[in-house]
Amino acid sequence: METAHIAILPSPGMGHLIPLAELAKRLIHYHYFSITFIIPTDGTLSKSARELLDDLPKNINSVVLPPANLDDLHDVKPLTRISQTISRSLPSLREVFKVLSTTTRLTALVVDLFGTDSFDVAKEFKVSPYIFFPGAAMVLSWMLHMPTLDEMYSCEYKHLQNPVKLPGCIALHGRDLFYTIQDRKDESYTWFLHHCKRFGLAQGIMFNSFIDLETSAINALNEDNKNSKLPPIYPVGPLVQSGSNDGVDVNDCLKWLDDQPHRSVLFVSFGSGGALSPEQLLELAFGLESSGQRFLWVIRSPTRKAANANFFDAQKQRMNAAMLVQDMKVALRPKVGEDGIVRREEISTVVKCLMEGEGGKRVRNKMREFKDAAAKALSVDGSSTLSLLQVTHKWRTQTTV
Repeated sequence: METAHIAILPSPGMGHLIPLAELAKRLIHYHYFSITFIIPTDGTLSKSARELLDDLPKNINSVVLPPANLDDLHDVKPLTRISQTISRSLPSLREVFKVLSTTTRLTALVVDLFGTDSFDVAKEFKVSPYIFFPGAAMVLSWMLHMPTLDEMYSCEYKHLQNPVKLPGCIALHGRDLFYTIQDRKDESYTWFLHHCKRFGLAQGIMFNSFIDLETSAINALNEDNKNSKLPPIYPVGPLVQSGSNDGVDVNDCLKWLDDQPHRSVLFVSFGSGGALSPEQLLELAFGLESSGQRFLWVIRSPTRKAANANFFDAQKQRMNAAMLVQDMKVALRPKVGEDGIVRREEISTVVKCLMEGEGGKRVRNKMREFKDAAAKALSVDGSSTLSLLQVTHKWRTQTTV
Protein backbone atom coordinates (compact mmCIF):
# COMPACT_ATOMS: atom_id res chain seq x y z
CA MET A 1 0.00 0.00 0.00
CA GLU A 2 1.21 3.49 -0.84
CA THR A 3 2.60 5.53 2.07
CA ALA A 4 -0.06 7.64 3.75
CA HIS A 5 0.35 11.37 3.28
CA ILE A 6 -0.56 13.93 5.93
CA ALA A 7 -1.29 17.61 5.30
CA ILE A 8 -0.52 19.97 8.18
CA LEU A 9 -1.94 23.49 8.28
CA PRO A 10 -0.59 25.74 11.07
CA SER A 11 -2.23 29.04 11.92
CA PRO A 12 -0.04 32.06 11.09
CA GLY A 13 2.78 32.70 13.56
CA MET A 14 5.83 30.87 14.88
CA GLY A 15 4.01 29.94 18.06
CA HIS A 16 1.65 27.83 15.96
CA LEU A 17 4.23 26.48 13.52
CA ILE A 18 6.76 25.18 16.07
CA PRO A 19 4.49 22.66 17.90
CA LEU A 20 3.20 21.22 14.64
CA ALA A 21 6.75 20.95 13.30
CA GLU A 22 7.69 18.89 16.36
CA LEU A 23 4.66 16.65 15.85
CA ALA A 24 5.63 16.17 12.20
CA LYS A 25 9.16 15.14 13.15
CA ARG A 26 7.80 12.54 15.53
CA LEU A 27 5.44 11.19 12.88
CA ILE A 28 8.28 10.87 10.38
CA HIS A 29 10.68 9.32 12.88
CA TYR A 30 8.39 6.65 14.25
CA HIS A 31 5.50 6.16 11.86
CA TYR A 32 6.81 6.48 8.29
CA PHE A 33 4.49 9.03 6.74
CA SER A 34 5.12 11.67 4.14
CA ILE A 35 3.98 15.14 5.12
CA THR A 36 3.25 18.48 3.48
CA PHE A 37 3.09 21.67 5.50
CA ILE A 38 0.63 24.13 3.97
CA ILE A 39 1.41 27.63 5.19
CA PRO A 40 -1.22 30.40 5.11
CA THR A 41 0.11 33.96 5.30
CA ASP A 42 -1.03 37.55 5.01
CA GLY A 43 2.34 38.66 3.66
CA THR A 44 5.88 37.44 3.19
CA LEU A 45 6.83 34.36 5.21
CA SER A 46 9.20 35.30 8.03
CA LYS A 47 12.86 34.31 7.89
CA SER A 48 12.54 32.24 11.08
CA ALA A 49 9.57 30.32 9.66
CA ARG A 50 11.38 29.66 6.40
CA GLU A 51 14.48 28.41 8.23
CA LEU A 52 12.38 26.11 10.40
CA LEU A 53 10.65 24.60 7.37
CA ASP A 54 13.93 24.21 5.48
CA ASP A 55 15.46 22.32 8.42
CA LEU A 56 12.71 19.69 8.57
CA PRO A 57 13.48 16.09 7.48
CA LYS A 58 13.40 15.31 3.76
CA ASN A 59 10.03 13.52 3.96
CA ILE A 60 8.42 16.79 5.04
CA ASN A 61 7.68 19.25 2.25
CA SER A 62 6.13 22.69 2.50
CA VAL A 63 3.89 24.85 0.34
CA VAL A 64 3.40 28.54 1.11
CA LEU A 65 -0.03 29.73 0.03
CA PRO A 66 -0.47 33.08 -1.73
CA PRO A 67 -0.92 35.87 0.84
CA ALA A 68 -4.50 36.39 1.92
CA ASN A 69 -5.82 39.87 1.16
CA LEU A 70 -6.71 41.55 4.45
CA ASP A 71 -6.63 45.14 3.21
CA ASP A 72 -10.21 45.71 4.34
CA LEU A 73 -9.40 44.74 7.94
CA HIS A 74 -8.33 47.73 10.00
CA ASP A 75 -7.35 47.64 13.68
CA VAL A 76 -8.68 44.12 14.18
CA LYS A 77 -7.71 41.80 17.01
CA PRO A 78 -4.96 39.17 16.44
CA LEU A 79 -7.44 36.28 16.55
CA THR A 80 -9.56 37.93 13.86
CA ARG A 81 -6.51 38.38 11.66
CA ILE A 82 -5.41 34.77 12.16
CA SER A 83 -8.88 33.38 11.48
CA GLN A 84 -9.49 35.56 8.42
CA THR A 85 -6.10 34.66 6.99
CA ILE A 86 -7.07 31.00 7.04
CA SER A 87 -10.66 31.57 5.92
CA ARG A 88 -9.56 33.65 2.93
CA SER A 89 -6.88 31.11 2.04
CA LEU A 90 -9.35 28.26 1.55
CA PRO A 91 -9.48 28.64 -2.27
CA SER A 92 -5.68 28.32 -2.38
CA LEU A 93 -5.81 25.39 0.04
CA ARG A 94 -8.31 23.70 -2.25
CA GLU A 95 -5.87 23.95 -5.17
CA VAL A 96 -3.10 22.35 -3.10
CA PHE A 97 -5.46 19.54 -2.10
CA LYS A 98 -6.26 18.91 -5.76
CA VAL A 99 -2.57 18.28 -6.42
CA LEU A 100 -1.94 16.23 -3.28
CA SER A 101 -5.01 14.06 -3.80
CA THR A 102 -3.79 13.04 -7.27
CA THR A 103 -0.10 12.60 -6.45
CA THR A 104 -0.24 11.09 -2.94
CA ARG A 105 -2.50 8.96 -0.74
CA LEU A 106 -3.73 12.00 1.16
CA THR A 107 -5.22 10.64 4.35
CA ALA A 108 -5.51 13.33 7.01
CA LEU A 109 -5.40 17.06 7.60
CA VAL A 110 -3.97 18.25 10.92
CA VAL A 111 -4.60 21.81 12.09
CA ASP A 112 -4.15 23.69 15.33
CA LEU A 113 -6.89 25.29 17.39
CA PHE A 114 -7.60 28.19 15.00
CA GLY A 115 -7.49 26.26 11.72
CA THR A 116 -10.92 24.66 11.91
CA ASP A 117 -12.39 26.45 8.86
CA SER A 118 -10.11 24.30 6.71
CA PHE A 119 -12.20 21.26 7.69
CA ASP A 120 -14.62 22.25 4.92
CA VAL A 121 -11.93 21.63 2.31
CA ALA A 122 -10.90 18.36 3.94
CA LYS A 123 -14.50 17.16 3.75
CA GLU A 124 -14.66 17.96 0.03
CA PHE A 125 -11.68 15.70 -0.61
CA LYS A 126 -12.75 12.97 1.84
CA VAL A 127 -9.71 13.66 4.02
CA SER A 128 -9.98 13.08 7.78
CA PRO A 129 -9.73 16.31 9.81
CA TYR A 130 -7.72 16.26 13.04
CA ILE A 131 -6.70 18.90 15.56
CA PHE A 132 -3.38 19.12 17.34
CA PHE A 133 -3.95 21.19 20.47
CA PRO A 134 -0.58 22.45 21.77
CA GLY A 135 -1.75 23.01 25.34
CA ALA A 136 -2.86 21.08 28.39
CA ALA A 137 -5.88 18.81 28.82
CA MET A 138 -7.50 21.26 31.23
CA VAL A 139 -7.37 24.07 28.68
CA LEU A 140 -8.67 21.75 25.98
CA SER A 141 -11.55 20.80 28.26
CA TRP A 142 -12.54 24.45 28.66
CA MET A 143 -12.51 24.95 24.89
CA LEU A 144 -14.65 21.87 24.30
CA HIS A 145 -17.14 23.07 26.92
CA MET A 146 -17.24 26.69 25.70
CA PRO A 147 -20.36 26.25 23.50
CA THR A 148 -22.25 24.89 26.52
CA LEU A 149 -20.95 27.64 28.81
CA ASP A 150 -21.96 30.25 26.24
CA GLU A 151 -25.55 29.01 26.43
CA MET A 152 -25.46 28.57 30.20
CA TYR A 153 -24.35 32.10 31.11
CA SER A 154 -25.58 35.41 29.74
CA CYS A 155 -23.40 37.73 31.81
CA GLU A 156 -19.70 38.36 31.35
CA TYR A 157 -17.60 35.54 32.78
CA LYS A 158 -15.61 37.99 34.89
CA HIS A 159 -18.86 38.92 36.66
CA LEU A 160 -19.70 35.36 37.76
CA GLN A 161 -19.95 35.23 41.54
CA ASN A 162 -18.95 31.59 41.90
CA PRO A 163 -16.08 29.62 40.33
CA VAL A 164 -16.90 27.34 37.40
CA LYS A 165 -16.01 23.66 37.79
CA LEU A 166 -15.56 21.32 34.84
CA PRO A 167 -15.23 17.53 35.26
CA GLY A 168 -11.69 16.56 36.20
CA CYS A 169 -10.49 20.18 36.40
CA ILE A 170 -9.90 22.65 39.19
CA ALA A 171 -12.59 25.28 39.71
CA LEU A 172 -11.76 28.61 38.09
CA HIS A 173 -13.16 32.08 38.60
CA GLY A 174 -14.57 33.59 35.44
CA ARG A 175 -11.99 36.39 35.60
CA ASP A 176 -9.22 33.76 35.34
CA LEU A 177 -10.46 32.30 32.06
CA PHE A 178 -9.09 33.05 28.57
CA TYR A 179 -8.56 36.74 27.97
CA THR A 180 -10.29 36.33 24.59
CA ILE A 181 -13.66 35.57 26.22
CA GLN A 182 -13.78 38.35 28.80
CA ASP A 183 -15.88 40.59 26.54
CA ARG A 184 -18.71 38.68 24.89
CA LYS A 185 -19.39 41.57 22.49
CA ASP A 186 -15.80 41.60 21.23
CA GLU A 187 -14.82 40.11 17.87
CA SER A 188 -12.25 37.87 19.59
CA TYR A 189 -15.02 36.17 21.57
CA THR A 190 -17.00 35.55 18.40
CA TRP A 191 -14.05 33.92 16.65
CA PHE A 192 -12.99 31.96 19.73
CA LEU A 193 -16.47 30.50 20.15
CA HIS A 194 -16.62 29.78 16.41
CA HIS A 195 -13.53 27.58 16.57
CA CYS A 196 -14.61 25.90 19.82
CA LYS A 197 -17.88 24.87 18.18
CA ARG A 198 -16.01 23.39 15.22
CA PHE A 199 -13.78 21.22 17.43
CA GLY A 200 -16.59 18.69 17.32
CA LEU A 201 -16.11 18.28 13.56
CA ALA A 202 -12.66 16.75 14.04
CA GLN A 203 -12.25 12.99 13.88
CA GLY A 204 -9.74 13.21 16.71
CA ILE A 205 -7.89 15.72 18.87
CA MET A 206 -4.25 15.19 19.79
CA PHE A 207 -2.86 17.37 22.56
CA ASN A 208 0.44 18.13 24.22
CA SER A 209 0.09 16.40 27.58
CA PHE A 210 0.29 12.91 29.07
CA ILE A 211 -1.83 10.82 31.38
CA ASP A 212 0.38 11.00 34.48
CA LEU A 213 0.52 14.80 34.26
CA GLU A 214 -3.24 15.40 34.06
CA THR A 215 -4.89 12.16 35.06
CA SER A 216 -8.21 13.61 36.23
CA ALA A 217 -8.68 15.97 33.29
CA ILE A 218 -7.80 13.33 30.69
CA ASN A 219 -10.02 10.70 32.29
CA ALA A 220 -12.89 13.19 32.36
CA LEU A 221 -12.39 14.01 28.67
CA ASN A 222 -12.46 10.32 27.82
CA GLU A 223 -15.67 9.95 29.81
CA ASP A 224 -17.19 12.93 27.98
CA ASN A 225 -16.28 11.24 24.71
CA LYS A 226 -18.20 8.11 25.71
CA ASN A 227 -21.30 10.06 26.68
CA SER A 228 -21.44 12.61 23.86
CA LYS A 229 -20.45 13.31 20.29
CA LEU A 230 -17.09 14.83 21.20
CA PRO A 231 -14.16 13.54 19.12
CA PRO A 232 -11.73 10.99 20.56
CA ILE A 233 -8.83 12.61 22.40
CA TYR A 234 -5.20 11.50 22.25
CA PRO A 235 -2.58 12.71 24.75
CA VAL A 236 0.70 12.52 22.78
CA GLY A 237 2.99 14.81 24.80
CA PRO A 238 5.30 16.09 25.85
CA LEU A 239 6.36 17.68 22.57
CA VAL A 240 9.12 20.25 22.93
CA GLN A 241 11.16 22.17 20.41
CA SER A 242 14.61 20.77 19.70
CA GLY A 243 17.66 21.94 17.83
CA SER A 244 17.12 25.71 17.87
CA ASN A 245 18.97 28.49 19.61
CA ASP A 246 17.84 31.40 17.40
CA GLY A 247 21.38 31.95 16.22
CA VAL A 248 22.73 32.65 19.70
CA ASP A 249 26.18 31.37 20.65
CA VAL A 250 25.46 29.38 23.79
CA ASN A 251 29.03 28.30 24.51
CA ASP A 252 29.68 31.07 27.05
CA CYS A 253 26.42 30.30 28.84
CA LEU A 254 27.18 26.58 29.00
CA LYS A 255 30.69 27.23 30.25
CA TRP A 256 29.33 29.46 33.01
CA LEU A 257 26.68 26.89 33.93
CA ASP A 258 29.32 24.15 34.19
CA ASP A 259 31.08 26.22 36.84
CA GLN A 260 28.01 26.58 39.08
CA PRO A 261 26.96 24.24 41.90
CA HIS A 262 24.43 21.52 41.04
CA ARG A 263 20.82 22.78 40.85
CA SER A 264 21.79 26.28 41.91
CA VAL A 265 20.75 28.31 38.83
CA LEU A 266 17.33 29.77 38.08
CA PHE A 267 16.50 29.81 34.36
CA VAL A 268 14.37 32.81 33.38
CA SER A 269 12.58 32.79 30.02
CA PHE A 270 9.17 33.84 28.78
CA GLY A 271 8.99 32.03 25.45
CA SER A 272 8.88 33.22 21.87
CA GLY A 273 6.37 35.97 22.56
CA GLY A 274 7.53 36.97 26.02
CA ALA A 275 8.53 40.60 25.58
CA LEU A 276 7.89 42.41 28.87
CA SER A 277 7.02 46.06 29.28
CA PRO A 278 10.00 48.29 30.21
CA GLU A 279 8.64 48.78 33.74
CA GLN A 280 8.16 45.05 34.35
CA LEU A 281 11.56 44.35 32.87
CA LEU A 282 13.19 46.69 35.37
CA GLU A 283 11.28 45.25 38.33
CA LEU A 284 12.27 41.74 37.31
CA ALA A 285 15.94 42.69 37.00
CA PHE A 286 16.05 44.28 40.46
CA GLY A 287 14.03 41.44 41.96
CA LEU A 288 16.36 38.78 40.58
CA GLU A 289 19.41 40.69 41.76
CA SER A 290 18.10 41.27 45.28
CA SER A 291 17.16 37.60 45.65
CA GLY A 292 20.86 36.72 45.80
CA GLN A 293 20.29 33.66 43.58
CA ARG A 294 22.23 32.65 40.50
CA PHE A 295 20.16 33.02 37.35
CA LEU A 296 20.42 32.70 33.59
CA TRP A 297 18.01 35.04 31.83
CA VAL A 298 17.01 34.74 28.18
CA ILE A 299 15.88 38.28 27.49
CA ARG A 300 14.05 39.78 24.54
CA SER A 301 13.81 43.41 23.53
CA PRO A 302 11.14 45.15 25.63
CA THR A 303 8.09 46.70 24.07
CA ARG A 304 7.50 50.43 24.42
CA LYS A 305 4.05 50.02 25.89
CA ALA A 306 2.77 47.47 28.36
CA ALA A 307 -0.34 47.03 26.24
CA ASN A 308 1.77 45.74 23.38
CA ALA A 309 3.24 42.92 25.44
CA ASN A 310 0.04 41.00 24.86
CA PHE A 311 1.65 37.58 25.04
CA PHE A 312 2.53 38.32 28.63
CA ASP A 313 -0.63 40.09 29.63
CA ALA A 314 -1.46 39.26 33.26
CA GLN A 315 -5.04 38.36 32.43
CA LYS A 316 -3.94 35.97 29.71
CA GLN A 317 -1.65 34.15 32.12
CA ARG A 318 -4.14 33.70 34.96
CA MET A 319 -5.49 30.42 33.62
CA ASN A 320 -2.01 28.99 33.16
CA ALA A 321 -1.02 30.16 36.64
CA ALA A 322 -4.05 28.55 38.27
CA MET A 323 -3.37 25.27 36.50
CA LEU A 324 0.35 25.16 37.36
CA VAL A 325 -0.08 26.24 40.99
CA GLN A 326 -3.35 24.64 42.10
CA ASP A 327 -3.63 21.58 39.89
CA MET A 328 -0.13 20.42 38.96
CA LYS A 329 1.56 22.08 41.97
CA VAL A 330 4.71 22.82 39.97
CA ALA A 331 4.83 26.59 40.38
CA LEU A 332 4.72 29.43 42.89
CA ARG A 333 2.53 32.41 42.06
CA PRO A 334 3.71 35.96 42.76
CA LYS A 335 1.20 38.64 43.67
CA VAL A 336 0.39 41.11 40.92
CA GLY A 337 -0.19 44.76 41.79
CA GLU A 338 -3.33 46.65 40.85
CA ASP A 339 -1.35 48.20 37.99
CA GLY A 340 -0.59 44.75 36.57
CA ILE A 341 3.08 44.85 37.58
CA VAL A 342 4.83 42.29 39.79
CA ARG A 343 7.11 44.36 42.02
CA ARG A 344 10.77 43.60 42.74
CA GLU A 345 10.15 42.76 46.39
CA GLU A 346 7.58 40.13 45.46
CA ILE A 347 9.86 38.70 42.77
CA SER A 348 12.75 38.47 45.22
CA THR A 349 10.58 36.73 47.83
CA VAL A 350 9.19 34.16 45.38
CA VAL A 351 12.61 33.44 43.85
CA LYS A 352 14.13 32.84 47.29
CA CYS A 353 11.25 30.53 48.21
CA LEU A 354 11.62 28.62 44.95
CA MET A 355 15.36 28.13 45.29
CA GLU A 356 15.72 27.75 49.07
CA GLY A 357 12.33 27.39 50.79
CA GLU A 358 10.14 24.41 51.61
CA GLY A 359 7.58 25.47 49.02
CA GLY A 360 10.26 25.50 46.37
CA LYS A 361 11.51 22.11 47.50
CA ARG A 362 8.06 20.63 47.01
CA VAL A 363 7.82 22.19 43.55
CA ARG A 364 11.23 20.85 42.51
CA ASN A 365 10.39 17.36 43.77
CA LYS A 366 7.12 17.44 41.85
CA MET A 367 8.94 18.53 38.70
CA ARG A 368 11.36 15.62 39.00
CA GLU A 369 8.41 13.25 39.32
CA PHE A 370 6.85 14.65 36.16
CA LYS A 371 10.19 14.55 34.34
CA ASP A 372 10.43 10.80 34.99
CA ALA A 373 6.76 10.34 34.08
CA ALA A 374 7.27 12.23 30.81
CA ALA A 375 10.17 10.00 29.84
CA LYS A 376 8.05 6.96 30.62
CA ALA A 377 5.16 8.31 28.51
CA LEU A 378 7.49 8.68 25.52
CA SER A 379 9.11 5.26 25.88
CA VAL A 380 8.44 2.51 23.33
CA ASP A 381 5.41 1.22 25.22
CA GLY A 382 4.60 4.49 26.98
CA SER A 383 1.12 5.99 27.15
CA SER A 384 1.80 8.86 24.71
CA THR A 385 3.57 6.59 22.23
CA LEU A 386 0.64 4.18 22.24
CA SER A 387 -1.84 7.04 21.99
CA LEU A 388 -0.14 8.42 18.88
CA LEU A 389 0.00 4.89 17.50
CA GLN A 390 -3.80 4.70 17.69
CA VAL A 391 -4.06 7.79 15.49
CA THR A 392 -1.43 6.75 12.98
CA HIS A 393 -2.94 3.27 12.65
CA LYS A 394 -6.19 4.89 11.55
CA TRP A 395 -4.34 7.03 9.03
CA ARG A 396 -2.43 4.12 7.56
CA THR A 397 -5.42 1.82 7.18
CA GLN A 398 -8.21 4.14 6.10
CA THR A 399 -9.16 4.80 2.50
CA THR A 400 -11.97 7.36 2.75
CA VAL A 401 -13.64 9.38 5.47
